[in-house]
Amino acid sequence: MNNATTIHLVRHGEVHNPQAIYYGRLPGFHLSERGRLQAQATAKALHVRGLDALYTSPLERATETAEIIAQENGGINRRTSDALKEVYSPFDGQPIRLIAERNWDIYAGAQPPYEQPADILRRVQAFVLQVRREHRGERVALITHGDVIMFMTLWAKELPLTAEAKQTFYFPDYLGYASISTFIYQTESVQEIPNFSYMTTPFDDIPPAGEFRIPRQV
Repeated sequence: MNNATTIHLVRHGEVHNPQAIYYGRLPGFHLSERGRLQAQATAKALHVRGLDALYTSPLERATETAEIIAQENGGINRRTSDALKEVYSPFDGQPIRLIAERNWDIYAGAQPPYEQPADILRRVQAFVLQVRREHRGERVALITHGDVIMFMTLWAKELPLTAEAKQTFYFPDYLGYASISTFIYQTESVQEIPNFSYMTTPFDDIPPAGEFRIPRQV
């Protein structure tokens, strides 16, 4: 009998953002048409793998992604948690081009109460531990945001929790929309480093990565 607990950290689908701003925690940003298609493809991939529970960030782009996943997976109940929310940053509402000029580093110079990578990892790991205890031996999807997943991944791969490290770990084009980052825990130990795997959006109509490298949003 396999008692492994599987946690899928799923990034939301692409967002409708014609003004190209860094939306962060701002309300009112919804999935684009392509983002909905991405979420539908990911929902099918999760259905094949099997899903026992579903949690989501409260931001619209995440809840809309979660709704699509729930529909594909038998109407599974969705629960919301602020622990899965986007990074708390001083750049909300700023043009994306300004973030790009900073090499996508929204942490340098950010003072409390804004978050640093270690803050993000701490809140997400605490939530993942709670989920592992409540859903022992099950398969759970957490719908969340790019950097939230990035820093969990860097931790699992025992890499530095830095803006520089997140730039180079996945691919030149960052973490894909509606991608699935899977963490498999074999024990109940708080210190366990899980097995990690990554799957890009299983949506055939996505252009090659280089075609939408900029703008990029977390």
